[in-house]
Amino acid sequence: MDTSFGCEPLTQLSSFVGRTEELVELAQMLPKVRLLTLTGPAGAGKTRLALEFASQQSRSRRYDVVVVRLSPLGDPGAIRRQVLSALDETTDGAETTDRDQLLVLDDCEHVLEACGSLLTTLLPGRPGLRVLATSRESLRLPGEAVFSVTGLPLPDPDSENVLAECHHSEAVTLFIDRARALARDFQLTQTNAPHLSEICTRLDGLPLSIEMAARLIRVFPPAEVRGRLDDQLALLRNGWRLADARHQSLHASLKWGYDLLTPMEQGLLRKLSVLPGGFGPDAAATIAADDPEVAAAVPEILIRLEAKSLIEPVGTGGTARFRILESTRRFGHEQLLAEHEDTDAYERLVAWLTTTCLPLHADSVVPAGTLTRWEEERVNLRHAVQRLAAGADERQLLLVGALAAVETGEVTEQPRTADLVARALTGTAPTSVYRSVALAAAASLARRDAHGEAAARRADEAVELERGRGRSPLLGRLLLLRGMIRLTRDEAEAARTDVREALDIGVRLRQDWLTALCRGMIAGHQVRGGELGEAEREIGRALPVLRRAVPRWLHPVLVTAGSLALEKNDLPAAEAYFTETLRTPAFHWDDTVQAIEGAAVVAARTGRFDRELRLLGAAERMRIGLRGIRQGDAWWRQRVREARDIAYQALPAARATAWLEAGYALSHQQALALALGDEVSGPKTSQPGHPLSRREQDVAALIVEGLTNRQIAARMHVSVRTVETHIRHIRTTLGLRSRAHVAAWSAQQQLDAPAAPPPTDSVTLAAKPLRHRVPEPRRAGMAVRFPSGSTAREVRSTADG
Repeated sequence: MDTSFGCEPLTQLSSFVGRTEELVELAQMLPKVRLLTLTGPAGAGKTRLALEFASQQSRSRRYDVVVVRLSPLGDPGAIRRQVLSALDETTDGAETTDRDQLLVLDDCEHVLEACGSLLTTLLPGRPGLRVLATSRESLRLPGEAVFSVTGLPLPDPDSENVLAECHHSEAVTLFIDRARALARDFQLTQTNAPHLSEICTRLDGLPLSIEMAARLIRVFPPAEVRGRLDDQLALLRNGWRLADARHQSLHASLKWGYDLLTPMEQGLLRKLSVLPGGFGPDAAATIAADDPEVAAAVPEILIRLEAKSLIEPVGTGGTARFRILESTRRFGHEQLLAEHEDTDAYERLVAWLTTTCLPLHADSVVPAGTLTRWEEERVNLRHAVQRLAAGADERQLLLVGALAAVETGEVTEQPRTADLVARALTGTAPTSVYRSVALAAAASLARRDAHGEAAARRADEAVELERGRGRSPLLGRLLLLRGMIRLTRDEAEAARTDVREALDIGVRLRQDWLTALCRGMIAGHQVRGGELGEAEREIGRALPVLRRAVPRWLHPVLVTAGSLALEKNDLPAAEAYFTETLRTPAFHWDDTVQAIEGAAVVAARTGRFDRELRLLGAAERMRIGLRGIRQGDAWWRQRVREARDIAYQALPAARATAWLEAGYALSHQQALALALGDEVSGPKTSQPGHPLSRREQDVAALIVEGLTNRQIAARMHVSVRTVETHIRHIRTTLGLRSRAHVAAWSAQQQLDAPAAPPPTDSVTLAAKPLRHRVPEPRRAGMAVRFPSGSTAREVRSTADG
């Protein structure tokens, strides 16, 4: 039947965008189950997907389809009568048809008990009946299969080509489709692609929100819609005129679900809204500590909130962590303000984060596990700091210190962090106990951004302030930092004095990690000064401690060990040290780039000039293109320059330049693979003429293994949505209709799947992809071109400083 009782016609008036894989999976699942429930958050498009799927089943004549909308109903008796009437049954249950039927029960979340009672009596008596339900929460009935409906696939944030990603994104496609209904000349362009990508991402790919945002295009350009999304609950109030009241606005849709929660669930959801960066059970319990009953029941409440599609698990690590969709979080925050609970909730958040960050003030070297925890809480740290920025609370000095500690070790564009640090220093008392921590943060950020004068000034302030308070572990770390800054500024003797004082503090206070780092840095000074025997002894004392306890800080000492081996002309040892550097997770890309250059120097001295020049070209691109990558000190620049000159003397200039340019064209991961050598399974390039990229080949090979999208994402260290995007590209490129066809094609091609992730204690490449990519050279139109049209020899002068 083409129409349904109590519902709009199955033939919809608006186009259906995307969800091709979901429709295929539903068609595969339905014959195997009697009850299939589509669950998902408000606005995820559960109803639209169910109706599209039901329409397909109706057209195939496999089922007689009836649809009952439950949103206007609440009385169990009325629901029963409506369903029985729609199924053409008499009140005594006598059947009038032998044909298979598909009953779509739409919007079950407010009548779960009534639906459960009805279906447990209805399904056993009708073998030919199958039920497709939509609900924000599963019915929890025997034999029920649950299908999670999430947001539409988003553009890959790591892609260099935003326009191409938008063309392949179902979320952006929906936005454009709905925008064109009101503005027929609206087009996706290079200019508006970043705005559309950001709009869809901030709306979590939810179709209801995207449709409402797209209707604003008639009044506001994409850039302005993007700018107004900070108040998306007030902005997105333009649902279809004849839709249910709860679909008239994003706010109404969220309120519908909120009103169905218990008071304890509502209370915890409100308080979780102060955690925009996600949370674990410990953070949730801390935020809810004002209500002992809620705090004690946090694990159970989190399970219920996840079941009701209000929070979702994130990450594949060993600890539980959740996030709230941005629209839900903003609604919860609105309710938090209405209940006047915001002040206390934020105080508990700041107190908890402050406790987490105390090692930054108390320890000489922050443990790697603590840094990892700060990285997890980065968004929450920033949110808390911004909350404190209007006042003089000294805790913001500690929080910005932790934020900077994470971000100085990354190639990332976070200019506002330096502003937050400066604001904290300006707005708090000069006598604050945490002031030297923030001064050190300011110095680290300035050093990262190559602002040497500012870095030195802030480091001097921090050292003098902490020196007046005694020879603490923190003073040791500050002296080590100032020594690094002075070395960058080619102030070798002053740097050596600072590091020796830090070493003295480390030995006196029995701070083994600080002592090992200082010995490693002193060894670097000794190598540069020709004191090779002394340097070898210091490295021999430092490396065992760092390998055992703080591998995150191992990189600079390994680079120094490789440099020492180069000075002794022990090329196998030098190559081994640089290889170990590249296989060890890095805290900062400085050391990675220097290790690549070290591998190039080894290649030059062994006559492998093609390898050397490609590595130098890759390192040059990284130094030029990556924020925060410094040029190295004069001693190291001289070694690199000598190695490059050897190659240019041995090869024709045109050939040497071609190798250098080829290296400049390599991606970060390709450069790492080249530096590590053939014995390491690194990122591979596509086979010549192969229709798929290497990453797409890897995805296709993992589909053959039977892995789900989530398992593929975990294996490849990318998001689930990125995997979905790759699968869509594969099917489009190859003209394949389904995932099964992709698997069959991949099996015929005999593609090699990427290796499973190694154990956490093994030595491997960095476990996650780069967050930001190198900008393309400024001049467009050529496959490989140096900045500002420079030749390879001109770029050499840039790298040489």
